[in-house]
Amino acid sequence: MGNLLTKSDEILACARTLIMNGGYNGFSYADIANVVKIRKASIHHHFPTKTDLVRTLVTRYREDAEATVAVLGENVQDPFEVLKVYAGHWASCIEDASRPFCVCAMLASETPALAPEVAVEVKAFFRFLSTWLTSVMERGAREGSLSLSSEPAVEADAFMASVHGAMLSARAYGTPEVFGTILAPTLQRLSPTVAQ
Repeated sequence: MGNLLTKSDEILACARTLIMNGGYNGFSYADIANVVKIRKASIHHHFPTKTDLVRTLVTRYREDAEATVAVLGENVQDPFEVLKVYAGHWASCIEDASRPFCVCAMLASETPALAPEVAVEVKAFFRFLSTWLTSVMERGAREGSLSLSSEPAVEADAFMASVHGAMLSARAYGTPEVFGTILAPTLQRLSPTVAQ
């Protein structure tokens, strides 16, 4: 089984990198054409508008996240460990600069400037992530592997905000280690051993 990317995959990968580095308005089809080495008209053939491109990117990003958390759920049973693995994934992505920032978090910060079709997909990503984290929190509270001080949905959104805020701080300081340092107290607070 080969690992060949289609032209549209290459365009989407390039757009993801450009959005992570400069946001929605920080790139054009000319930028993608230079990186992918194709004509702008060819990009328009795959994605007639920038809205089409970014909407497709966010939809795939959510689908990839859904598949990833499904595999995580199969391989890691303990909810506290699930949260640590999720945080560790982002710590690694920030450290090696493969995904220094969540594309949807970057786009969410630009919501007023986004096309409605893109904004809807960004919101769908956050709903998915919140729903998944809520289920992790609920299971952790039920099994005693997480210590919650608020309702599971509130804890889920607080954890999600902590992860994205830690990403932002790591970027602002230019220091990948800041991510883990900032997230550590959140994980500590959720740990079932905190009350002992």
